[in-house]
Amino acid sequence: MNRLGTVIGFTFKNKVRTKSFVITTLLLALLITIGIHLPFIIQMFVGDDEGGDNRIGIAANGQTEIAQQIEDYVSALPGNEIQFADLEGGDAAALNKQAKDQDLKGYLTIAPSEGAAFPAVEYVSENGSVPADVQAVLQPALESAKTRFITEGALSDEQIRQLTTPVQLSTVSYDQLAGTGEQNADGPEGDKFNPMNFITVYVLMTLFFFSAMLTGNMIASEVTSEKSSRVMEILITSVSPLTQMFGKVIGVFLVGLLQIGVFGLTIAINLMLPYNREVLAGFDLDFSQMPFDVLAYGLVFYVLGYFLYALLYAAVGSIVSRTEDLGQAVTPLTMLSLAAFYIGIFSLNNTDSLLMKISSFVPFTSPTTMIARIGLGEIAFWEIAVSLALLLASIFFFGWLSAKIYRTGVLMYGKRPSMKELRKAMKAYKI
Repeated sequence: MNRLGTVIGFTFKNKVRTKSFVITTLLLALLITIGIHLPFIIQMFVGDDEGGDNRIGIAANGQTEIAQQIEDYVSALPGNEIQFADLEGGDAAALNKQAKDQDLKGYLTIAPSEGAAFPAVEYVSENGSVPADVQAVLQPALESAKTRFITEGALSDEQIRQLTTPVQLSTVSYDQLAGTGEQNADGPEGDKFNPMNFITVYVLMTLFFFSAMLTGNMIASEVTSEKSSRVMEILITSVSPLTQMFGKVIGVFLVGLLQIGVFGLTIAINLMLPYNREVLAGFDLDFSQMPFDVLAYGLVFYVLGYFLYALLYAAVGSIVSRTEDLGQAVTPLTMLSLAAFYIGIFSLNNTDSLLMKISSFVPFTSPTTMIARIGLGEIAFWEIAVSLALLLASIFFFGWLSAKIYRTGVLMYGKRPSMKELRKAMKAYKI
C-alpha cells in the first residue's frame, strides 16, 4: 500500500511539474477567459448597432387608441424593459430624424389600410429587422389590440387576455394517464427539463469525454515512454507492475481533477465580474434549482467510467514499444469514447429512445447516456442499479484483464504483439 501511494505521488508530481501540463492548463484557462469575455469585448469595439437600448417609438398617425393599448399591454408585462416614445408627423424623413435624434432602437408606424379590418402596422429600424426580444413582446401586444379593435368593447379585458394567451401543450405518458406509471419527484409536470438539468447533464457528459480522451492518452503515453526508454526495466525491480498500473491510473486521475478545478475556478471568477453577472442574469438561471441528485449520480458514473477507460488505456500503452505507434493502438478506445459522447449528446431531446435505453446498459456508453436519462428523461431506480452493477463488473473484469496484459506487455519489446502471443505470455503469470 505504501508503494502504491509512492507511485501515485510520483506520477502526480511528475505530471504537474512538466512544462506541457503547465502551458496547456494556462493556455486553456486563457481561452476560457477570452471566450467568457468575448461578447463584452465585441460590444466595446463595435458598440450597440441597434442603439437606443430598449426604447422604441410609435407614430400613431391618428390611431392613438391603438397605440395606447399597445403601450399599456407591454408596460403590464412582468419584467418588461421596453419603453415607448411618441413620434409626431407622418413624413418618413421626419420620423427617421426623430428616431435617430432620440437614439431609438426603431419605431412602429400605425396607419389605416383600405379593405382591412385592422390598421397596417410596420416596424422601422436601422437595419430593417425586428430584434427577437422586441418581436416576442410586440406580437402579443398587437394581437390584443387587434382583438379589442374588432370586438369594439364586446369582450372584457379578462376575456381578451385569455384569447391572446398562447395555449400550453403539456405531455403525459400512457401509464401516467391511466394512473399506473411512476411519478417524478418534481410532480406530474415533471420539471425535468429546466435549464439547470440540461446544463448539468451537458457539463458532465463533456467532462467525461475530455477526461477519457486526455487523461487516457496521458496514461498510455506515460507507460509507452517509460517502456521505450527502458526505464521500465529499472522500475519493475522495485515496484510490481500492478502497483505501477493502478498508481499511474489514480495519479493521472488526480492530475485531471486538479486541471478541472483550475478551469472551474477560472470560470467562476470571470462570471463573478460585474458586467458578466449582468449577462448571466439575462439567461434567467436559478442555481437554487441545481439538481443535486443528477449531479451525484453523474459524478458516480463519471468516476467509474473514467477508471474503466483508464485501465484499458494503461493496458494498450503497455503493449506498444514506440510512442510513434501509440496513436494507432489507442484508436479503438478513442472510437468507443467518441461513440459514448455522440450517442448521448445527439439524443438529449429524445432520452427515452431505444438506442439510449440499450446504450445505458453498455458499460462503455453508460457513463454518458445514463446521465442524460437520469437528468432529462424518465427512468426507474432498478435501471440505474443494473447499469451501475454492469459498470462495476466491467471495471473488475477489464481491470483483471488489463493487469495481466500490463504485467506481460511491459517487458515485451519489438513489434506490437498479437492477441495469440499475448495469450501465450499471460499463461505464464498468475494474478
